[in-house]
Amino acid sequence: MSILASNFAGISSPNPFWLASAPPTDKAYNINRAFEAGWGGAVWKTLGEDPHPINLSSRYSAHHDMYGNLIGINNIELISDRPLDTNLAEIRAMKRKWPDRAIIVSLMVPCKEEAWRTILRKVEDTGADGIELNFGCPHGMPERGMGSAVGQVPEFVEQITAWCKHYTRMPVIVKLTPNITNILQPAQAALRGGADAVSLINTINSITGVDLNTLKARPNVDGYVTSGGYCGPAVKPIALNMVSQIARNEDTQSLPISGIGGITTWHDAAEFMVLGAHNVQICTAAMVYGFSIIDELTDGLTQWMKIKGYQKLSDFIGIVVPRITDWKYLNLNYKTIASINPDACIGCGRCYAACEDTSHQAIQPAEHNNRKVYSIIEDNCVGCNLCEITCPEHDCITMVTQENKKPYLNWTQHPNNPMCEKKIEKVTA
Repeated sequence: MSILASNFAGISSPNPFWLASAPPTDKAYNINRAFEAGWGGAVWKTLGEDPHPINLSSRYSAHHDMYGNLIGINNIELISDRPLDTNLAEIRAMKRKWPDRAIIVSLMVPCKEEAWRTILRKVEDTGADGIELNFGCPHGMPERGMGSAVGQVPEFVEQITAWCKHYTRMPVIVKLTPNITNILQPAQAALRGGADAVSLINTINSITGVDLNTLKARPNVDGYVTSGGYCGPAVKPIALNMVSQIARNEDTQSLPISGIGGITTWHDAAEFMVLGAHNVQICTAAMVYGFSIIDELTDGLTQWMKIKGYQKLSDFIGIVVPRITDWKYLNLNYKTIASINPDACIGCGRCYAACEDTSHQAIQPAEHNNRKVYSIIEDNCVGCNLCEITCPEHDCITMVTQENKKPYLNWTQHPNNPMCEKKIEKVTA
């Protein structure tokens, strides 16, 4: 058995890398190419009732950093605009051709029990491995009472999940919307409804920008714009946080998690998995770079596992979760100080400008081997890391942990905290 062999909610695949429900999984042609390239599974682009919806032009826009690198894509594309029977026939054919790959069908129909019962029977007949309930789409479909309009109401999430569990033998994965204050509420609702797993995050409401020459926002549809779903590398930190919150919460930690959001490299995937994801789904990276990125994903994760001594995925899934805590339990006496390597310093002054103007005035000009460099004023440094993250030179600035002679102290124990546990003990005594 391969070191990357995956079992997610009872669904087997040769590796944990699935294509997310999106344009890359719209039809058999794409799925076949993906499986030939080596992808472990795919979530078919969301199916709904006929008549199928009508998509727009244009439907994508992008967000770039100051250097022109793509960091996010906005889309206002709806669910599959192909006939339902055509999709179902292709799903059946792909599952027969690729029996070892995971084929999950994403679904979205109105909040009516009969609508779900009807489409579930049709999907089950294809031999698909499972279903994913699309409770996350933030554009177009919510106006029809579906997508995130469902995902933002825990009662709806619970009810529809329960219907699906009643009417199908297939594992039920609930895809959660990030457009909500507390991700735990819909996750708990999915669990109450009997969900076998959850996937997250779906896309985030966004408008990527405005052309200041034409004063038209993007994506432009005949001079108008609407908020769409944002995905890509920029959403990764948000996704990691939401995945970890579900993984560490005692009410939801039993739910297998399929991690989604900005995964581009094997390194990204491993971060999701050590924070609690049992597998990962990828969309934007495949759209930008093509299906061949699966080689980097599988090779990179395999080599990292061998270096770390992991024999199987479960050896490291969730391994970092116990280190996640609330702010109030962090050690107030832990101390780091920045250190600048003068040999690596190029004298650009970015760290100085950042610290002098916006932080703690803890950096000063210095000289090293007749070159202008910068050094740390240790008495002023609070260890905030701002200089380290603004420095363009790798390993020029490092944060050095200081010897700690003070005992562990968190905010719940601090005398300045009016809710200090010791004060509460005295009051109750």
